[in-house]
Amino acid sequence: MLSSRIVATTRYFAYGSNMDSSTLCGRRGIHYLRATAGVVRGWRLALDKPSLLGLPESMATIVADEAAEVWGVLYEIAAADLEHLELTEGVLLGHYQNIQVLVDPRPSGNGISSPPVDAMTLASDHRDPSLRPSRRYMGLLLAGALEHGLPSQWVEHLRSVDAVEESPQSLAMRGFIDSVLSRQR
Repeated sequence: MLSSRIVATTRYFAYGSNMDSSTLCGRRGIHYLRATAGVVRGWRLALDKPSLLGLPESMATIVADEAAEVWGVLYEIAAADLEHLELTEGVLLGHYQNIQVLVDPRPSGNGISSPPVDAMTLASDHRDPSLRPSRRYMGLLLAGALEHGLPSQWVEHLRSVDAVEESPQSLAMRGFIDSVLSRQR
């Protein structure tokens, strides 16, 4: 007798390093069921959020801004993976908050557009305008944007971000960070 197992899913909108499959799947161990480019209107990408570990480079967040929009990847993931995602992003520590956004999926290759959908994403009020993202971090955002076919204007916007070399502290912490992010299945 075959067993059919129904898996509850949720929608997750990624705009930062989780757009890159090597980060979401490889480093975090979260495998998605579907991924499509999408845009959230009324929000702006900010790259001045302090890291959870106090490293000298910043991370991404989104902030409300009626005149702006943020492109990213709309993932469908297992609902059970949401807990791991929140754990690795520091939600329990107040590093990010889980918020709901309305995502307008990019039309598929057949020209048929999908209606906007509600999705979960992460945002933070922690900001430090003196911080800059590392070139490595911005490389992950660019890789994810290219992988999922985000618009060329958005890719150029990401390329124009003033980034810095990764600090020795970040390089030294990489192994520890990867071990914390990885998921033991």
